Amino acid sequence: MEELTSGPTWMTLLVLLSLAWTLPWKGVALWKSARNGHTAWFVVLLIVNTLAILEIIYIFGFSKKKTQVS
Repeated sequence: MEELTSGPTWMTLLVLLSLAWTLPWKGVALWKSARNGHTAWFVVLLIVNTLAILEIIYIFGFSKKKTQVS
């Protein structure tokens, strides 16, 4: 069991930093895709982990609600 905790501390820090970076972006992107009814985006964002690159692309590029022309 000691083998699991005796790894390099830089690696543990890197994992924790990537989690701290990714989770908020993933949460916002999933929330926006669900609210906008973008089911395909929701599934892809839920499954694919890209260190938040895909999530940021969705949030700033595809999550805008389309305005209705009356």
